[in-house]
Amino acid sequence: MSVFVVIRVPGDPGKFEQYAKENAELLRSIAAEGKAAGAIHHAFSSGDGEIVVFDEWPDAQSFQQFFEGQKEIPRLMQEGGATGAPQISVYPKLDTVDVF
Repeated sequence: MSVFVVIRVPGDPGKFEQYAKENAELLRSIAAEGKAAGAIHHAFSSGDGEIVVFDEWPDAQSFQQFFEGQKEIPRLMQEGGATGAPQISVYPKLDTVDVF
């Protein structure tokens, strides 16, 4: 069963969204590498003073290998306005009949 990964990064969501628009090719490149490494779903969101990433991966190890080995993510975080270290949580997906 797959896992959901939630990454919370302190920073300015507006600044990040603008950075993402101005650096679309960088984000597309990282996303393509994520897909090739096994990522199933990926999306950004925002909270109060934080950028939030929601991913689904086949397993925690696949995510960890990608996240630790992907060379552009630190640049994305720094230039995109991160003001602190990411907090990463991994949750196993439950097999329930109501999934859509």
